Amino acid sequence: MGTQITPLLVSKNISISDLRDKKLAVDAFNVLYQFLSTIRGRDGSQLMDSRGRVTSHLTGLFSRTTRLMQAGLKLTFVFDGEPPKLKEKERRRRHELKQEAKARYKEAEAREDIGAMKKYAMRTTTLTPELVDEAKELITALGLPVVQAPSEGEAQAAYMASKGDVDYIVSQDADALLFKAPFVVKNLAITQRRKKPNQLSYEAVEPELISLSENLKALNINQDQLICLAMLVGTDYNIGGIKGIGPKKALPLVIRYKTPDKIFKEAEWAKYFDLDWKDVFNTFKKIPTTDDYNLKWEEPNHGKVVNILCDEHDFSKDRVKATLNKLSTVIKKQDQKGLQDFF
Repeated sequence: MGTQITPLLVSKNISISDLRDKKLAVDAFNVLYQFLSTIRGRDGSQLMDSRGRVTSHLTGLFSRTTRLMQAGLKLTFVFDGEPPKLKEKERRRRHELKQEAKARYKEAEAREDIGAMKKYAMRTTTLTPELVDEAKELITALGLPVVQAPSEGEAQAAYMASKGDVDYIVSQDADALLFKAPFVVKNLAITQRRKKPNQLSYEAVEPELISLSENLKALNINQDQLICLAMLVGTDYNIGGIKGIGPKKALPLVIRYKTPDKIFKEAEWAKYFDLDWKDVFNTFKKIPTTDDYNLKWEEPNHGKVVNILCDEHDFSKDRVKATLNKLSTVIKKQDQKGLQDFF
């Protein structure tokens, strides 16, 4: 779900070329869920190999990642670890929604409603440990770093950015800003289109860059107040927020009362939640991160990629090899250009 403060945020459109030679930490779970939800057949069924194993995540990952690599972006993928305890309620809510969607899918299947079948199938997406392991294996074979977060991937990516180890975080959610991510890139796709929420159609989009410092200045608040703002509206740790308070009502409240204790007293937090606001606030402020990562970019291992995609999952060898050869040619040109610039 994430926090719903996006309507208050300012951003600027950028192009893929603006990100050339930049290091970007990708919220891996975020993009894998996108691929699993959207890369499906006409009836909502996921792509599978001859042994009935899902391949939608590998299809999206290979296609988009290699294109971004060809554009000169240096990607690293950050994976979620153990979720915070406060996220358990949100996990249960998502599970219930998926169960409901499965029931609706069966009803649509019975009446042969293809459109409804795809719509509800997309809401049943589950990212299993096996799919995560396959994604990590492919990313590594492509020569890209994989980082395992101890908790939330976005928090780990934000920490890496705050240290200057990466330039930007790639995510569709605003949560990264609550973890003090300096810059967040949304809509990072070569095709420059995305699926409309809960619909079968697509819309044109451009990559957007969101600056934390610019937004704090524009909203006239500090980092702690930004967290309070999100909590009033609702986060994964306090679902739904305070009843009757949306982003536009939350902002004046945060500005007027300034400190968290006064803000949540005025908003009557205890009336709506049986947990202390400090528990949610400190989850954002003190979430575990790690320095145990190595950001090293290497040449793609063609043989390994072909083995994963073609030998194991029935991808076309001709197409995969053609993509890898094109990628290697582009990388070689980029390296030569780098040497010319150096001398």
